[in-house]
Amino acid sequence: MNRLDNQALGGTINARIGKSYMSLSKSHRKTADYVLSNVFRSATMSIDELANAVGISIATANRFARALGFEGYPQFRAELVSGFEAMLAPIDNLRTEIQRPASSVEVIAGSLNEDLTNLDATRRSLVPELCNQAVKMILNAERIYIVGYGASAFLGGLMAHGLDPFCPTIQSTIGSGGPSHVARQLFKYTERDLVIGISFPRYAEDVITLLRQVREKNVPVLVITDAPSSPLASHADLTLYAQTRRHFSPNSEGAALCLIEAICSAVAHQAKAPVHAASEMTKFMLPWLYQESNTQYRKTAASDSESK
Repeated sequence: MNRLDNQALGGTINARIGKSYMSLSKSHRKTADYVLSNVFRSATMSIDELANAVGISIATANRFARALGFEGYPQFRAELVSGFEAMLAPIDNLRTEIQRPASSVEVIAGSLNEDLTNLDATRRSLVPELCNQAVKMILNAERIYIVGYGASAFLGGLMAHGLDPFCPTIQSTIGSGGPSHVARQLFKYTERDLVIGISFPRYAEDVITLLRQVREKNVPVLVITDAPSSPLASHADLTLYAQTRRHFSPNSEGAALCLIEAICSAVAHQAKAPVHAASEMTKFMLPWLYQESNTQYRKTAASDSESK
């Protein structure tokens, strides 16, 4: 995954520190050294958290901001955050939410309500023609590779699990050995195959890069993401959207998973001989499936053997 240049994302902080470093007091230099070495971490901190991390007073931290030409610490932090907005939004939301008094049941109920809202918004955004086209893309593909990293890797794995009975060959990035290994596999893909990309804020750069590469090879791309503004959307032949807003975390994986399961259901409905495929797979997997009657039989047989 491409690594962000943390110092470059600090807005003009680096330039301001460089310009005034030699004139800073000893404690201010200590603060400057900490900020330059921990740009992202500093951007997430309140003034008292930064003061504690550096070992200075809150007043000194505020004076440090003014020494750099800011009116105070809020303006300093706003500039430091520049470039990190999307990544820091969930952290700021969490900081705000945990300051509100609430019982555990209220938090749980609120989270479920968020998912209900997300699911309703996702359902209302569905376009019939796009849904039909997405199902056809999946059923017509000779091979399917589902690309996702972070939480999206697990979503991709569940999607592969759900589609497996109805697709000749399907893989996902879980246990793939990293993006370079995935790229080696996708290099072999053609117009007869399909790549499904999954990513939500905060988007994974590796997914974007892989989709860009396969699009240059004219491999069909289906994307599952959160909004038309997603950087994945511009690399897709077709995009389906799941609203994933949540206060206590960057995304609601529940809403995304529901959309994925719904797609799998639509594929099962349109697949050729879906009942036969499901029946044959279940028959093959019987040795690994729990069977009440067989378990009871083994218990009875063991009991009889002991009594003898």
